[in-house]
Amino acid sequence: MATFLLVRHGENDMIGRRLAGRIPDVHLNEKGQAQARRVAAGLAALKIRAVYASPLERAQETAEPIARVQGVPVQTLPELTEIDFGEWEGKSLARLKNGRQWKIVQGSPATFRFPGGESFAEAQARVAAGLLKLSEQYEEKDLVVCAAHSDVLRLAVAHFLELPLDHFQRIRIRPASVTVLYLNGGKGFFGPINYTFDFFSAL
Repeated sequence: MATFLLVRHGENDMIGRRLAGRIPDVHLNEKGQAQARRVAAGLAALKIRAVYASPLERAQETAEPIARVQGVPVQTLPELTEIDFGEWEGKSLARLKNGRQWKIVQGSPATFRFPGGESFAEAQARVAAGLLKLSEQYEEKDLVVCAAHSDVLRLAVAHFLELPLDHFQRIRIRPASVTVLYLNGGKGFFGPINYTFDFFSAL
C-alpha cells in the first residue's frame, strides 16, 4: 500500500516537436527546470518517504529538486521509463501525424504496436506492475513520488481507473503535473489528476 504522487517531467526542447522516447541526453530546458523547482516547492510541506524516477534524464532532473528538498535520494525505477517507440523514436510529430498509422494510435491504441518497439498494452502492464510491486514496500499513508512520462502516466491512470485502453488518450497529463494515486489491495483510488501549481496559467 502507498500513496503515490505521480509527477510528469518538466518541459524540454522536444516536447510538441519530436517523439523523444528513450533517446539519451534529452534534458529539461530552462522552463522545465523552473517547473521542477516549482513542484519541489509545492510539495515541500509534505513528508515524502521516497522519490523514484524513470531512468531517463528529464525524469531524473525533475525528481532531483523534490528529493533534495525532502532530504532523500532519487531512486531509479525502470518500470517508469518511457514507452519504447521503436522506429518512431526521434521522428517529427508533424510528420507522424500525417502518417496512416496515426489514426490507429489515437483511435484504437489497444491494437497498436510501435514498429520495432512496445505496444501500448505492454507499456501499461509494465508500469502498473511496477507501481503495484513498489506499493508493497510502503504503508498506506506513506507518500512516494514517481517521476515519469506523459503516456506512461496516462496508461497508469487508465489502468487503475479500469478505463478501456482505447480511451486512455482522453486523459491529459501536463508537464510538471502531479496526480495522486492511492493503491490499496491492488485497487487504485485517485485524488487530484493532472494538478499543476500554475494550473490556470497553463490553460
